Amino acid sequence: MKIYESILKARAEGRKLLAVLIDPDKTSSISSFSDDLQPDFFFVGGSLTSMPVQETVSFLKQKFKSPVLLFPGNATQLSDKADALLFLSLISGRNPDFLIGQHVLAAPFIRHCGIECIPTGYMLIASDNLSSVAYVSQTMPIPASKDDIAVATAMAGELLGLRMIYLEGGSGTTSPIPPHIISSVRQHVTLPLIVGGGIRNEQQAKQAFDAGADMIVVGNSIETDSTVAEKLISYIQSL
Repeated sequence: MKIYESILKARAEGRKLLAVLIDPDKTSSISSFSDDLQPDFFFVGGSLTSMPVQETVSFLKQKFKSPVLLFPGNATQLSDKADALLFLSLISGRNPDFLIGQHVLAAPFIRHCGIECIPTGYMLIASDNLSSVAYVSQTMPIPASKDDIAVATAMAGELLGLRMIYLEGGSGTTSPIPPHIISSVRQHVTLPLIVGGGIRNEQQAKQAFDAGADMIVVGNSIETDSTVAEKLISYIQSL
């Protein structure tokens, strides 16, 4: 079964999913996972990544059973060893390089290696600090109080043919995306909905899921506390 089909199947069955985002420059957190406590997916990539993603992808594939998906910050963060690629379009911004430019550079490699490609609408939601993505992409996040803008953006992504919507609060934020934003987007799009940024405990995960998220993503939090992912995996398995 392809990765996207498995995500659709989980949503149809009401199963919630967890992805752990691994920055190739910060791999020390990987060792905290056991055989019976692994996330549904590993995402590999980042806004500022100096190490090649290939080594991290190969390591994850050798050590764990969870599928590995590329989460590229640009066209250099590609690997033919991954199970799938989130083909991210930064639809909350107006920088053409992250709407189509990097995609043009990546397309020949993607077509050549035959990796499963999942077009994903990537939306930055303003948080308590300026995220790396916003700074690097030179784009303005959608204000957390503007549900209507978030909804219209997500609807546009669906109408353009994207296959998932990813709401991102920003790397390192301490404030998760407000449930009212998640709920508003969920009510107006039929696509799988991914939510990341600022989720550190079961309560925050529950709020995101209750609001309509199909998958949550944790990254920075496990770099400072390796038990975060374990607790969230245990919580999701109990649902």
